[in-house]
Amino acid sequence: MNPTDPILLFDSGVGGLTVLSEVRKLMPQAPVIYVADYAALPYGEKSEAQIAARVPALLGRLEERYHPRLVTIACNTASTIALAAVREALGLPVVGTVPAIKPAAAMTKTGAIGLLGTAATIRQAYVDNLEAEFAQGKLLLRHAAPGLVAAAEAKLRGEPLDPAVFAAAAEGLRSQPGGENIDTVVLACTHFPLLEAELGEALGRNVQFVDGAAGIARRIEFLTQGQEFSRENPDLAVFTGSNGSLVKLRPALSSYGLDRIEHL
Repeated sequence: MNPTDPILLFDSGVGGLTVLSEVRKLMPQAPVIYVADYAALPYGEKSEAQIAARVPALLGRLEERYHPRLVTIACNTASTIALAAVREALGLPVVGTVPAIKPAAAMTKTGAIGLLGTAATIRQAYVDNLEAEFAQGKLLLRHAAPGLVAAAEAKLRGEPLDPAVFAAAAEGLRSQPGGENIDTVVLACTHFPLLEAELGEALGRNVQFVDGAAGIARRIEFLTQGQEFSRENPDLAVFTGSNGSLVKLRPALSSYGLDRIEHL
């Protein structure tokens, strides 16, 4: 393996930057390629069949082009639907992202947990299985909040945010039976930690948030133990489409160490 072989982080948009931030803390010398599938954003409104067909094929192309040492699907929706297929398709380690229900169940004091995700994520049997395995005896209330994806993208572009989006997400959890007791909220979309401050205001200061980014970074570190890293060029951001916002995104991308941009 070449020390310059990168770690590839893949998401539908900029949400995976929350994972990149944690990876940098543990592995500052690791070269990274960050891929945002803007041509298909948002994933949460796609069908399972669309995601299951698109993600493995696209990651196969990316493997051929960039020769990563490891791929991370930094997207809950893509992981819960296509992780197994991607692992079959690629000849290298693949790390997925799953809702952080296990740590949330350990953290809650009231026993009431909220889960915010995309519509595609919250309806997956994968989430049902995590609830059955790790949250027995707890109340897990799910709410699809697709507007938060667009809000996170807008925030990184430096655009003003509509407080009604966060109020609606909070109401979607609080209005369910038992929702008034929620003290822990799982952010089951990698975009959502970018909005933790806004969601905290909407849900109240007594609510704690949990996401999977730090755990993913630890898994990447474990799987690359003993490997050499050398960054010869600035890290790269790759976009499958532009939607006209890449110029506005450049400052945010640079703040994450992504100083080069390519289009696929």
